[in-house]
Amino acid sequence: MFFGTWWSVVPPILAIVLALVTKEVYVSLFCGVLLGSALIAGFHPWNTFTVLVETMVNSVDMKIIIFDVLLGMLIALMARSGGSAAYGRWAATKIKSKKQAEATTALLGVLIFVDDYFNCLTVGSVMRPVTDKYKVSRAKLAYIIDATAAPVCILAPISSWAAAVNSYVPADSPVSGFQLFLSTIPFNLYALLTLFMVFYTSLRGIDFGLMAIHEKNADNGDLFTTHDDVQDSSSGPSENGNPRGTVKDLVLPVLVMIFVAIGAMIYTGYLSGGRNVVDCFANCDAETSLIFSMLITIIFIGLLYLPRKLVTFKEMMETLPEGGKMMMPAIMILMFAWTLKGVTDQLGISDFVNNSLDLQSTGAGLIPVIVFLIAIFIAFSTGTSWGTFSILVPIVVPMFNHIDTTMMIISVSAVLAGSVCGDHISPISDTTIMSSAGAQCNHINHVSTQMQYAIPVIVVSAVCYIISGFSKSWWLSLAIGIVLLIFLLNQIKRYTDQHPAA
Repeated sequence: MFFGTWWSVVPPILAIVLALVTKEVYVSLFCGVLLGSALIAGFHPWNTFTVLVETMVNSVDMKIIIFDVLLGMLIALMARSGGSAAYGRWAATKIKSKKQAEATTALLGVLIFVDDYFNCLTVGSVMRPVTDKYKVSRAKLAYIIDATAAPVCILAPISSWAAAVNSYVPADSPVSGFQLFLSTIPFNLYALLTLFMVFYTSLRGIDFGLMAIHEKNADNGDLFTTHDDVQDSSSGPSENGNPRGTVKDLVLPVLVMIFVAIGAMIYTGYLSGGRNVVDCFANCDAETSLIFSMLITIIFIGLLYLPRKLVTFKEMMETLPEGGKMMMPAIMILMFAWTLKGVTDQLGISDFVNNSLDLQSTGAGLIPVIVFLIAIFIAFSTGTSWGTFSILVPIVVPMFNHIDTTMMIISVSAVLAGSVCGDHISPISDTTIMSSAGAQCNHINHVSTQMQYAIPVIVVSAVCYIISGFSKSWWLSLAIGIVLLIFLLNQIKRYTDQHPAA
């Protein structure tokens, strides 16, 4: 009675509500997993336990966990060498204000577009010393990281996300999966408007809602706002590190990491049948490539640091497990979030969505906004944009197959935009969790502030999908969206200035 029904969305909704109410993400996720396991097992106590354990074992992505641990080691080594602190001092001579620090962080997020996990943790480790110097709260840093991760990847043809979308397009589609992905880019309004908002709010100095409180506290020296946040002093080596560390001790490892990751992605894509760069990225094994890049970079760091005695061999061996432990909070949240997704898959959430949707009776012009809102709900509830792609893209494509290719493109764009949006604001999304880890920010602080920042973009995007559904014009929809978003943000700024955060 629970399978393929509305019960399939109850466990994730319970987890999300508890997380927002109690501010305790671990126990909230566990309650959602426990309820889902009980529904699958018919509330039999022992069977509930075995379902929970087996689902966790089958759902956990060990490659991502290995990648997280290795990246934690890498970050800790760069801090121990003094490279992070040296980069912060150097950047302070180039970046002269808080606005510039935020905009530069966003720009770096845009430049690292090949994978969202890679983006979240790399941008955080590189820019944290700079944003700390200019008193950018960790909640604001996490928002900037998150808003330039998935929204950038879903717009980049050369990324692991393009490969995911390509894999979900039915074989009888009038255009290939990659051609369809390219066509959706100008209609992906949520991603485009989110990127616009990040830079606009950074350069205009617009902060509102809970974020305004965090930023006011940061101005007074409290970057974390709450006392239970993951702070550098308690989670890893000192950010000051060796005073002889230089900028190259941070920049060179990061460059090696990026180039090796891209090269490995191209190579694994070639092994899978790719014969040009685009095909190689579409067929790459992103997770294995990232692990390979981490291992090569750690070896490179040893060759760079040890001969110059920035760290001794003993210090390096001590720092490696310290860095791995630094990632444990994010890994625990990821494990519960993956298990929760596994539970909802077993409960038949895709069957529930398929049986509940009746888009054929809807006016064609309204379908984009409807699937946009449905995608937000599914991605928010499940914490996965890729899973939402897999449910909705095969439903939407046949509706306009060989009938109206433009409407098919707009509707698929709305699915992708809604999936990224729901993933962006969900407390149980792996990208959201990674952004919190990259910024070393309390996870619930990040979620609660980011939700408020996403609301104006969601409202404007919904209006613009109605416009695009009838006009079929991406430039008209995007232009109206930018104007509406600027108007909303300026109104919010005016209200915030008149009613400053307490």
